[in-house]
Order: sequence, then C-alpha cells, then structure tokens
Amino acid sequence: MASQTEENYLKSLFNLANEAGEVNISELAHQMQVSMPTVNSMVKTLQKNGWLIYEKYKPVTLTSEGKKEAALVIRKHRLTEMFLVKKMGFGWEEVHEIAEQIEHIHSPKFFERMDEMMGHPTVDPHGSPIPDKMGRIQEVSYFTLSKCKTGQIVNLAALTNSSTEFLEFLNSRELRLGIELQVISIEPYDQSMVVSFEGHPSETLSEKVCDRLLVRLVG
Repeated sequence: MASQTEENYLKSLFNLANEAGEVNISELAHQMQVSMPTVNSMVKTLQKNGWLIYEKYKPVTLTSEGKKEAALVIRKHRLTEMFLVKKMGFGWEEVHEIAEQIEHIHSPKFFERMDEMMGHPTVDPHGSPIPDKMGRIQEVSYFTLSKCKTGQIVNLAALTNSSTEFLEFLNSRELRLGIELQVISIEPYDQSMVVSFEGHPSETLSEKVCDRLLVRLVG
C-alpha cells in the first residue's frame, strides 16, 4: 500500500510522462517542489516497490504496476471531484483541494459506493476521463478550440487546464461543458476568436483560452 507521499509522486509521474512514458528527474523535482536529493531518494523507494524503472542520469519510467497504482489514485481524485459537484452542489472550481485530501483514503468500498451513487460516470467535472477499477483509462479524441475554423460548430467537452483561476474565468463567461460553440471569426494578428454560444451572440476568447478548451465536432 503506497503512502500519501508515494501516491503524490506516482500521480505526478503519470501526468508528466511524455509519449515514451519518460520523466526527467529535474522536472519531477520542480513539479513536487522538492530538492534533487529528496526526489532521488523517493525515486529509489518507488523503484524498490516495483513501480519505477530508474537508471542513474537517465529519465525514469513507470512500470505497468506503477501506472496502474497512479491511475487508481487519479480515479479516486476524479470520482471525488464528480461526487462533490454532482451530489453535493460544489462548483467545479471548488473541488480540487478537497479531492487532493480524499484521494488518499485506502478504502475501495468507499469509492465503489461513490461510483455507484453517480451511475458510474466516465469523466470528471472538467471532462477528464475517470480510470476504471483496473486503472485503465478510456482514450478520448478531442482537439483544442484554437484548431477550429470559422463557421465550425463544436461541443465543449473538456479542459486542458483546470486551475481555479481558469475555471473562475470560464464561470464569468458562462462557459461550461456540454455547450455548443460556433466560431464566428478568427483574428489573424493574435488568433483570438469570436464565438457564439447560448446567451452569448458574440464573445471574444484569446488564443491562450482557446488552447485550453477541448472540443469535438457537432454531428
């Protein structure tokens, strides 16, 4: 059974991994906000537990067991976020810090009951896929709003960034998952977009915002 600190490292490794599944030690230290000696010590512990492949001066890679362990922590986090929104009425901008604490509870029955009460959701409040009980994550095929062309109609499906500040920005524009957006125009100079959606016939979004909105084509 992983400790809370080990679970936090596994989750960070899972999220930081590149396409080859590799993570640089320095990047992990920066993410965890700890010194290199501290992260090196934890990496050796994770390797000893069979969750990590580590060679000196090389990027680290999660083993299949390490990936599963990390995905199960992510499952608990995302289930909790969805429960807080769906069953307790929290805003999507309020749930991350609470879920960070609850995700370390070691009680499968607790999270199974939570899952059942919600009807087995497949995504969290921010559109991120919830791993199943075996740690498997369903692949999704979305693209960023910034890749859209003028006239396209898309459905807002997920976010690439779920920081409190960004979620509060979306709240202020009444942007939420599930709404349909139509691209009215694209500014050639800075790639900002004018879009229309329910109750907003003309809303300008910066390229930075459009890069953080994941969409799928309608129809």
